[in-house]
Amino acid sequence: MKIGFFTMPVHRFDRNYTQCLQEDREAIILADKLGYSEAYVGEHLTDAAESITNAMLFQASLISDTKQIKLGTGTTNLSHTHPVLAAAQAAMMDHLLRGRFIFGISPGALESDAEALGIRGIDRNEMFAEAISHILDIWQGEPPYNLEGKHWKISTENTLMPEIGLGPIAKPYQRPHPPIICTVVAPFSKGVIEMGKKGFLPISANFLLDKWVKTHWTNYVRGCEEGRRDANTADWRVARSIFVHDDHKTAIDYGKANERSPYRFYYNQLFTKLKKGNRHEVFKPERDFPDENLNLDFIVDNLVIAGDVNSVVDQILAFREVTGDFGTLLYAGKDWEDKELGKRSMELMAEKVMPAVNAAIGQSEAAE
Repeated sequence: MKIGFFTMPVHRFDRNYTQCLQEDREAIILADKLGYSEAYVGEHLTDAAESITNAMLFQASLISDTKQIKLGTGTTNLSHTHPVLAAAQAAMMDHLLRGRFIFGISPGALESDAEALGIRGIDRNEMFAEAISHILDIWQGEPPYNLEGKHWKISTENTLMPEIGLGPIAKPYQRPHPPIICTVVAPFSKGVIEMGKKGFLPISANFLLDKWVKTHWTNYVRGCEEGRRDANTADWRVARSIFVHDDHKTAIDYGKANERSPYRFYYNQLFTKLKKGNRHEVFKPERDFPDENLNLDFIVDNLVIAGDVNSVVDQILAFREVTGDFGTLLYAGKDWEDKELGKRSMELMAEKVMPAVNAAIGQSEAAE
């Protein structure tokens, strides 16, 4: 199992924006040095806590400061931009990174972003499906393209001048294109079936209980079968909120109990947003679980893995017993309320936790 990194990110409102951006960069540079295999960042336009406004632009700032880690958009919100812009910019990113680029995509879920862009009330899932179809056609096609859908028409027919290079849109470094990844949130997601059909790869979000995470792979396999593709657990990324420290009490305090815990702040933000959108079911152990029993303490207790190295190893292995095998564990980045504690947790994950987890998995598989 590989270790990767995924940050939305979520910062306290009273923090300095410039400093937060620098710390977000530091976290990925540290992940690169520690051997994390890939790192994703999210994007929002109208959120003071989730303050990266363009994932691709942010990742571009890391190209020269990282060596081996793959950099992914987590995600590029395709309803927010023209497919030509997304296709051309992602292709350039792939060349700048010489194949270290992963193209994470989504419709864009934040209602305030949609309102600001004037697309609230429009079917963003429909826009998303059309956009990625156009992007793939651009990458696989040649000018003048002549692509037409409900939301966009794409052509360079009237201005095509191949003798001086006018008309073509850049193709990616990786052929036929970089890996395309989507984050899956809902239990029993039907969207992940479509991902399997198309050959896109899944990330299971860190908002879900282990029993719901398991449903993603079941549906992905179904989609792969329908698309006549092989499903490989090495392609499945699973994100979890983890805090590990040398001292177990410190880990529990910072990861769960303390009122200033960045993990509590993170889940309070998500719970508030999802509840307002009537999507808070993702936190429930059963669909008929009473709303009055669903509170921040319940969510943090069930969704944060915290403890010393041995405890965290045991919790990850217990989680995997429920979900089944997956290829990459994505460590979900949080605000560095305490910078040294945040960095130490990332170090222990790479240097102590993952070697122990993989040794246990190896022994288990050998015994079978």
